[in-house]
Amino acid sequence: MAAPAPATAASAAAGAPAAAALPPEARTVQFAFDSYELEPGFLTLLEAHAAALKAQPGQRVVVEGHADERGGSEYNLALGQKRAEAVVKALALLGVAPERLEAVSFGDTRPVDPARTPEAWAKNRRAELRLP
Repeated sequence: MAAPAPATAASAAAGAPAAAALPPEARTVQFAFDSYELEPGFLTLLEAHAAALKAQPGQRVVVEGHADERGGSEYNLALGQKRAEAVVKALALLGVAPERLEAVSFGDTRPVDPARTPEAWAKNRRAELRLP
């Protein structure tokens, strides 16, 4: 799945609070099937969030990992956790203090699109940045 337009990510770095009041696509990292590897297209989005977080030293972020419905509950929880941790690691590598970041998994329990189609499954394979 393609990364959000650079203008959306740039607006996050231009002083908007990280993950707050941003549309879902500006705070969501999508993943390939059965993967927790970050795709290069999401680097701009993560850089923008890292810059916004560094500008707001007291702000914390929870990264919520999600999976599509294919796979067992335990597997999907573990995959969601690995996806969230991949985003946390990237933000830490971009200079955000790790103690300000938390990774949690919801597995397949909170789908964005409940349809049982390849398009819906692609939307549900994600990590979302949220303010606590």
